[in-house]
Amino acid sequence: MNKQTRDIITIGFALFAMFFGAGNLLLPPYIGLQIGDHVWITILAFGLTGILLPFLGILSVVKAGEKFEDLGAKIHPLLSPILGSAIMLCIGPLIAIPRTAATTYEVGILPSFPESSPIITSIVFFIAAWLLTIRPSRVVDIIGNILTPLLIIMLFLLILIGIVSPIAGYSDSALERGPSFTLGFIEGYQTLDVLASVIFAGIIIAAAKVKGYDNTRSKMRVVITAGVLSSIFLFIIYGGLIYLGATSGASDPDIKRSELLMNISHSILGPYGNLGIAIAIALACLTTAIALVSAFGTFFSSLSKGKLSYTLLVTVCCIFSCILSITGVDNIIAFAYPILSFVYPIAITLVLYFVFFNSKVTNRLPYILALLASSVVAVFYLLKNLSLLSESSLEALNHIPLFQYELGWVIPSALFFFGTWAISGSGKQKELSELR
Repeated sequence: MNKQTRDIITIGFALFAMFFGAGNLLLPPYIGLQIGDHVWITILAFGLTGILLPFLGILSVVKAGEKFEDLGAKIHPLLSPILGSAIMLCIGPLIAIPRTAATTYEVGILPSFPESSPIITSIVFFIAAWLLTIRPSRVVDIIGNILTPLLIIMLFLLILIGIVSPIAGYSDSALERGPSFTLGFIEGYQTLDVLASVIFAGIIIAAAKVKGYDNTRSKMRVVITAGVLSSIFLFIIYGGLIYLGATSGASDPDIKRSELLMNISHSILGPYGNLGIAIAIALACLTTAIALVSAFGTFFSSLSKGKLSYTLLVTVCCIFSCILSITGVDNIIAFAYPILSFVYPIAITLVLYFVFFNSKVTNRLPYILALLASSVVAVFYLLKNLSLLSESSLEALNHIPLFQYELGWVIPSALFFFGTWAISGSGKQKELSELR
């Protein structure tokens, strides 16, 4: 095996582990429980928001430069600090990082130690995360060479046995194919991976440069190939976990996500199931927490131009996340969804239009108006999910194409983007490259 192949595997495994955290392990089985035999259509939907879009997020940053700030600067100078800060708070101390510790406690610790304290667990978890994050240059190698292979082995074992010897037949479900697709698509938001991808891309690109891939061509080849490798593993594991949920035999559709996962692991692996899933949970959550804490510290240190040190930001992030993690997984997920329904359409609009049109449309105006259109629709989604809209307002909004499928931003953003492009042309006077 040559050096480049080894580096691609290390970086690809690290990227997989960064993405595969608490929500990625808990969400797919719960989705499977709801959709009966509509497994493949749901896997496809979940894969769009949980795999394909995160890969495109990485690709957008690679095309723009070396970090999210380069992508934001291509569109407008204010985009990076505003949207970047919103993304970092979502994937950082407000939602994703606390969820990793909460999941570790509920699935990894509580079943074996019923008298254990979530406070003690969270403190120990974040001390470990802090120690492994304080030296950011070692993050990728620690994750890619040591922690991820153990995680993948545990998950593959669980899925393989569950497919060969299913616990039960497909669960009963009232959902048709359309709603099953919508459920998978929406739940993919909860992975937070599209948001994380534009931040993780900077860590992965930096790791590639440290390993000697300095020129643009070699750097892109290594990062993109590592992204493909990561995506393949994510697809296999997501698909397997959705199938395990659909054939779990669970009769209570309102079962807690953590309890469902524990029931599946115990049924498949027997008395060693709880231990196995506890190890998998701890590895998945710790690797993701390490990456997210590191990304949080790096982003805001750069945004403050070094006035806030990386060490200080990492420390504050760990303390704040530790406090929020005590509220529990389901509470964090419930709190997260309205926020994500606002941020996600904006982030997806940015990623999609830049990846597919940056070489053709150099005028920044179509991008700005597309983002504004998505932002307006995203505000309606936020109000809807906070139950602040009347029935008549909801009925009116459902006339927006795809609105009821959480895709109401697609048509308005496309109309503004392509309409502005058609009117203004490619716009040589306002090229994206001039906005660096």
